Amino acid sequence: MVAAALFGLRSRVPVFTRPEMPSRRISGRTVKSGRSPVSLSVSVASMSCILGIVTVFCAPLPAEAKASKAAANAKPVTDGTSDPAIPYAVTLTPTKQADLDAAITASSQLKSLQTSHTVGAYALAGRIRSDYDRVNSALESQGYYAGSVKISVKAGARTVDGKDPSLPDILKALGRSQKVAITISATIGPRFSLGNVALTTPPQEAPAASVPAPTPTTPTATAPAMKDPTAKAPVAKVAAKTPAGKAPSDGKSVLTPPPAAAVAATSEQAIAQAQPVSLLPEERKAFGLSSGQPAVAADVLAAQNSLLNQLQEEGYATATVSTPLAYLKPQTHTLDIVFRVNRGPKVVIGPISMTGLAHTKQRYLMNRLELKEGELYRPSRIEAARQDLASTGVFASVQVRNAPPIITLPPSRTLMPGILQAMPIEFGFKEAKRRTLSAEIGYSTDLGGRVGVSWTHHNLLGNAEQLRLTALITGLGGSAQQGLGYDVYADFMKPDFLSKGQNLSVRLEGIRQLLYSYHQTAIIGRAGLNRHVGKYWNVSGGVMGEQEQIQQFGDTRSYFIIAAPLNATFDNTQLSNPIDPATHGVRASLSVTPSESLESGSSFFTLLSAQVSTYFDLKHLGISRPGRSVIAVRGIVGSVQGASTYQIPPDQRLYAGGPATVRGFRYQGVGPQYGKTKYGIGGTSMDAGSVEFRQRLPMNLGFAGFVDAGQVGTGSRPGQGTLRVGYGGGVRYFTPIGPIRVDVALPMNRPAYGDKWELYFGLGETF
Repeated sequence: MVAAALFGLRSRVPVFTRPEMPSRRISGRTVKSGRSPVSLSVSVASMSCILGIVTVFCAPLPAEAKASKAAANAKPVTDGTSDPAIPYAVTLTPTKQADLDAAITASSQLKSLQTSHTVGAYALAGRIRSDYDRVNSALESQGYYAGSVKISVKAGARTVDGKDPSLPDILKALGRSQKVAITISATIGPRFSLGNVALTTPPQEAPAASVPAPTPTTPTATAPAMKDPTAKAPVAKVAAKTPAGKAPSDGKSVLTPPPAAAVAATSEQAIAQAQPVSLLPEERKAFGLSSGQPAVAADVLAAQNSLLNQLQEEGYATATVSTPLAYLKPQTHTLDIVFRVNRGPKVVIGPISMTGLAHTKQRYLMNRLELKEGELYRPSRIEAARQDLASTGVFASVQVRNAPPIITLPPSRTLMPGILQAMPIEFGFKEAKRRTLSAEIGYSTDLGGRVGVSWTHHNLLGNAEQLRLTALITGLGGSAQQGLGYDVYADFMKPDFLSKGQNLSVRLEGIRQLLYSYHQTAIIGRAGLNRHVGKYWNVSGGVMGEQEQIQQFGDTRSYFIIAAPLNATFDNTQLSNPIDPATHGVRASLSVTPSESLESGSSFFTLLSAQVSTYFDLKHLGISRPGRSVIAVRGIVGSVQGASTYQIPPDQRLYAGGPATVRGFRYQGVGPQYGKTKYGIGGTSMDAGSVEFRQRLPMNLGFAGFVDAGQVGTGSRPGQGTLRVGYGGGVRYFTPIGPIRVDVALPMNRPAYGDKWELYFGLGETF
């Protein structure tokens, strides 16, 4: 009493069914089995497209939101016959096994199509019959091979079994206003566990003792299965060939006829066909399967892929791990599994070639590439190299592949003594557009509006150099502004300057801003180096020169400032997109800027500032799903050493107010004021803190509530001045490029001439 089977994937709207003839599709493969057919399946999620603010975005929707949206917008699709569409409702009887209930829900075509694809009587009867096999496959995917499925159909006053031959006529006789109620129940039976788990080399030739696949015209013991699609009849099937460890590319490939004698009749015969394979400790750990654990399809498939990945990480580039052969033993409620494993030769990286380069210099990419010819072949290293080349920002896509045949290297070119066989590697590139034009717009009640455009060349000299030209108009209204200003700058960035991971950045900027605190017109030049250190650290240093004219309280002065800013940042939030909201980890920065003011009185001073923010996911308290409820905390301190407030230029002093420090107060609205006016003087010390609660909602929505506090003093030690507190909240709309944020904040202790409220609009969270 044995059966051989393959494991496959099942989509959320199941595509593959077990037909009444003795064969079935499982992820594009055919299965050969003995006394009882076996199938294991895994569900995968789907994606939806939504219209976002400003532009069109594609984003994953929560399952419940996607279902309600489909129900509201879907137009019924009939079966194309003259039969009128029959509305129906499906009830799934819970099995009290969460994973199994989810698999049944995903597998049932009756459930997934009840709203969007209503059909006529005969098509509905066929859909009901096919769900027996689909739900049964869901049971088997979780290890319940002795289970059974019952589908009852209430049509008018009658309740009939889903297999009743008269069901189509009963459905056809219904009136137009009558709705059909369908109930799906599953009896799970005992859960099967893994029996003998064996790994062998591939057979050298077709075995003599194997079961030939019968044709539908040959009288065999499969007659019951041909009559009843759910019967556990002995059906012999084999699998269409696919590359080891890989699923068919389209998930529903056309089946190919199997050879006449491909699969052994018993696990013992399958093991006897070849030599046993012993695994090293790391390989055994990656494989992870052992006798006695539940016979869950996902676990078996994961073991196959994990073992293949481990072998390839050890340098076996051509290793194969076959799709598992499964042998069902109903008497012991076990499933024997046999894998065919072929390590192949251990190899190193061979010659590396690059194709598809039009404007990018290959020499630059080869110098950047950390993958070296002669090192041990490891897919993780190759993939890391691919991602690193893609991160240069000049390619639409970067692909990498093996370029066989395997060659033999001379001993002097291998970095692994004794390993001379090498697998050539080929990188394929598709270059992105070199020039882009973008627009910028923003608004807050204190700084007003800002609009502008940017032109960027992403590969100026062929080495991924970036030139960005930006022109902005600022001060369009706003309680902290007294007129229109501008911000015009040119940025040049050269990556891998002098060494990999070290970037040269240069900026030339012209700025004019008419703030209530001061009016400034300046030309600024900066140049510096930025370098990644370790996994989370980034350090930078440079020089800056600024020629400016500042008017404050009727007094106009010119300043020439030279400075040498030094910065260090730490970020272990591990976000690929910096605009995405963090849900865990810490961000911290420290800045030290020695400066010298050479006009209107020479003075030397040093600006010190530090900021840290951290994020706590309430999932750790068991009261929220991961990433849905987050508490964010921020702290900022700053100090000016070596000079008093009026000895340093007004734009070099410390201010607070606005989203970067204390919301609810206008920009530069926290701190010493000039008399009883709204003009800020600035200070030489500052500290601020924020606590914010962020909650994700369905339909890509969210909200936040926050409290900020801060103060600015005239001494060099933080903690001085008048403490100002603001509070408020806002809404979020989450897009693929980050959340769109709208916040309203109010001051708790408003100063004289302070704003009564502030509105902030932007992309991404404030911190």
